[in-house]
Amino acid sequence: MKKLIALLVLLFSFLGNAQILDPVKWTTKIVQKSNTEFELIMDATIDTDWHLYSQFTPDGGPQQLEFEFKNAKNNFTLVGKTKEGAYKKVYNDIFEVDEYFFTKKAHFVQLIKVTNPKLKEIKVTLAGQVCIEGKCIQEDDNLTFKLPEIIDIVKVEEVVKVESNEENISTEIATIEIDSALTTTEIKAEKIDNVVAEVITTDEPVEEEKKGLWTIFFLAFLGGFAALLTPCVFPMIPMTVSFFTKQSKTKAEGKRNAILYGISIILIYVLLGTIVTWVFGADALNALSTNVWFNVIFFGLLVFFATSFLGAFEIVLPNSWANKVDKQADRGGFVGILFMALALAIVSFSCTGPIVGTLLVEAASKGGLAPIVGMVGFSLALALPFMLFAMFPGWMNSLPKSGGWLNTVKVSLGFLELALAFKFLSNADLVVQGHYLERELFLIIWIVIFGAWALYLFGKLMLPHDSPISHLSVGRLYMAILVSMFTLYLIPGLWGAPLKLISGFPPPMTYSESPNGVGYKNERNVGAISTLPEHAHKGPHGIIAFHDYEEGLAYAKEVGKPILLDFTGYACVNCRKMEDFVWSTPEILPLLKDKFVLISLYVDSKEELPKEEQYISPETGKEIVTVGNKWSDYQITRYKNNAQPYYIILDDNGKDLTKQVGYTPDVEEYKTWLEEGLNAFKK
Repeated sequence: MKKLIALLVLLFSFLGNAQILDPVKWTTKIVQKSNTEFELIMDATIDTDWHLYSQFTPDGGPQQLEFEFKNAKNNFTLVGKTKEGAYKKVYNDIFEVDEYFFTKKAHFVQLIKVTNPKLKEIKVTLAGQVCIEGKCIQEDDNLTFKLPEIIDIVKVEEVVKVESNEENISTEIATIEIDSALTTTEIKAEKIDNVVAEVITTDEPVEEEKKGLWTIFFLAFLGGFAALLTPCVFPMIPMTVSFFTKQSKTKAEGKRNAILYGISIILIYVLLGTIVTWVFGADALNALSTNVWFNVIFFGLLVFFATSFLGAFEIVLPNSWANKVDKQADRGGFVGILFMALALAIVSFSCTGPIVGTLLVEAASKGGLAPIVGMVGFSLALALPFMLFAMFPGWMNSLPKSGGWLNTVKVSLGFLELALAFKFLSNADLVVQGHYLERELFLIIWIVIFGAWALYLFGKLMLPHDSPISHLSVGRLYMAILVSMFTLYLIPGLWGAPLKLISGFPPPMTYSESPNGVGYKNERNVGAISTLPEHAHKGPHGIIAFHDYEEGLAYAKEVGKPILLDFTGYACVNCRKMEDFVWSTPEILPLLKDKFVLISLYVDSKEELPKEEQYISPETGKEIVTVGNKWSDYQITRYKNNAQPYYIILDDNGKDLTKQVGYTPDVEEYKTWLEEGLNAFKK
């Protein structure tokens, strides 16, 4: 009787966990642009709270969405890359990268040019990842587009008058949308019957999340304020105010000219940001963030700017430019004021240039409209003081006097730029997985840079343009203390401290010479076997793991231990959370190391199966061509579930011992589940 009850409990728990999730529904249609050019439009409807990752999610993070156009050879060519609509951008502190994803809806468009007029259909295979809090699933799908005959029957160039109760509206229809399910005969009938479909194909601009753009704006605003406090800009405030007060006939005219002057400064820098976005392209800028050579070039640029700020040389534009612009400033009116603002930009370039360059580099790596937004923030901070002091000259009395402190600000910016430069060098190293700039070396570099900055602020280091100091100002002392505290904060990172304040800047803990921290010794490893079993790998936290089910099962029989079957993914966020925050705990790690045989099956592995092992899934009808496809199909077929993470405890013959569980962040709950499996194995 007890066995029967246990069997029923196991059955019901299995049924409760058996669930094939399908949170993304796809619809397709075709828009004919000419006799041979078509737009393949793919729209996804995403269930509430789920999110589908973009094609442009950076490497090292969640899985990117990929489109494969199966029968392109000798039939059609792709014109450009697949475009996508608006996505969100959020920092992922597990993978320590930004992740780009869609919620509710996603829109994709691929332009093709047909080269085979007899082509009847186009097949597209997509592979990606869709997640919700607690689980992720592989989003694999096959889409088919039915093509019309390649003749002019679809192209409609006529004016159709639509009569309404209020007025006659004349609408020109240039293109008709074709649902992929329609046949050529149906399309002909649709044309003959004069059924006219409204055509609205809107390519939504790639949209950075508002929070990200506000961050760029705020940082750029601080950069503009910092530029204001440099030796090239700050002394020009009283000169500019004096000019407007003396040249203006009335106070009202002076205020108007001051406002125009500020607007001109903003226009000049926004134009610069617009040019950068236009030259590179908003979409292309996004891709630069993961390009090795661009990151190396950015590193070199920032080191160059930092060296200038530290006093080795000055970056100046030709004097002839300033002279020509200065002459134009005498013309008066708005044009003269505009050239005055341009003269300020040129004359102050030795101080503002490195800051503007750094902001553009950082904004460019974010892509989209970030360079323009960054220049709005920078120029606004730069322009406001000129405007306000010209409008209210009496405020000038509250300004501090120029002096050596301006060079201190400039040098401090040099130290900051030098530190930031190594972030871009780290990006390049992470992309190629070169392991030249691992976490320890990165932190040592930052500790040295910020330590040198602290010594400079304390007056222990002198640089070329510094004036002798007899005492420290209170402000400089506070800044020196703050930088010293930050330097000391970095040091424990060498011993494995997470350093959450700078999360995302240094390489992740897994990308280091010693993943557990310098000098760390894991006592639980004492007495562990020195060599791995055949076919085994070192998994998370040193756990022995198998990546093939049959190989792991054979080892479990050999050693007489139960199996922890782990359906996981390389790009699965929740899988990493379980490994980082549950598996790593003292309650769980000894159990996984000593009591179980871990078999981790990666459902997103791109390794291609040998041709003779590829097949069509009887369960889903999908092509199984990769190792990841194989394990995903195995999970669906055996457990009627396609979510990750997904854990099952088996005996050494491969039979289930307990109910299956998914994402279980509660350590005690997960431990209880593991112990239930151990007890069931012993019976």
